[in-house]
Amino acid sequence: MYDAGFFEGIVVEDVFEKNFLNDFIHLGKSVTNKIRLIIQEELTLKDSSLRLNFDLYFFDDKSVTMHLPLKVGDYTDFYSSRHHAENVGELFRGGDNPLTENWIHMPIAYHGRASSIVVSGTEIIRPEGQLLKQNKVVFGPSEKVDFELEFATVIGKSSQLGNPVEISDSEEYIFGFCLLNDWSARDIQSWEYKPLGPFLGKNFATTISPWIVTIEALNLFRVSVNPKKKDLPYLQMHQPESFDINLKVHLNNQEITHTNFSKMYWTVHQQIARHTVNGCNLKVGDIMGSGTISDEKEKGSLLEQTYNGEKPLKIKGEIRTFIENGDTVSLSGYAEKNGVKVGFGQAVGTLKKRKKNE
Repeated sequence: MYDAGFFEGIVVEDVFEKNFLNDFIHLGKSVTNKIRLIIQEELTLKDSSLRLNFDLYFFDDKSVTMHLPLKVGDYTDFYSSRHHAENVGELFRGGDNPLTENWIHMPIAYHGRASSIVVSGTEIIRPEGQLLKQNKVVFGPSEKVDFELEFATVIGKSSQLGNPVEISDSEEYIFGFCLLNDWSARDIQSWEYKPLGPFLGKNFATTISPWIVTIEALNLFRVSVNPKKKDLPYLQMHQPESFDINLKVHLNNQEITHTNFSKMYWTVHQQIARHTVNGCNLKVGDIMGSGTISDEKEKGSLLEQTYNGEKPLKIKGEIRTFIENGDTVSLSGYAEKNGVKVGFGQAVGTLKKRKKNE
């Protein structure tokens, strides 16, 4: 499209010859939004060169190999769904006090491993590690591999080390969003997480969808949220907002979860303000996971759905408590309003047994 002159005078060609979107995102919203609007306009004009030569510029996703859209520098995963936090807290701490005392005061998060983020379609190898079984410490493959339905914020602007990002400026730092599956080994996680939190139970793989939807493309789907929350000033927005985005999970082609991103207790704007309030800097291409998205009825992980394996599901006639070798998990998402639909594609992964010498 660049060679055809669509973006003449706006960008230089080498931006589009890169393997990742980072350099393009670095150009800033004034440029990236202009490019998006040019493509959008060309696709709506009946006699545009882009539409007349559609097959020259666009390919069926099944005919190409997908790659990571970003070179991810840092990855932080939040814990922002109150329903999920309460469900998990009830499992491990009991129903009387499911939330830790700090949870309602700030978005909780851990730093994940950027090197093990993979694109949709990548096979996931069952992790091995220390497990606590019948009060004995053993080593072996995880028996409780799980998915986590999440949404990822892609950082589109770098901030300076030592300078917090004010919540009123947080949207300037959001390029867009994609789907994210935070694969989890619950038995490894439950043994190792005290006192410093997730480690090997989380960092063996994280799947993201292969393309990013810009935040500007979601303006129609903005919704007000949590108007009665009383947060500390640095986490307060004049008009708290999220996005009305439908999210689904299929296990072996059977739908098991259908929830909405707007159900989150902590918004992406609050996550950015919290992440940087101590002076931690953000960089273009960083990813922030939302944390597992659950609601009053729907649950975004098998840990919640099966009550840690005590209440199995029936999937295509087979019993499941956690993910078995050969099982495929698919996350999908879309926003729809007034005849306008924006899709997020899929984040798909199939669990495989580790081969010898692999």
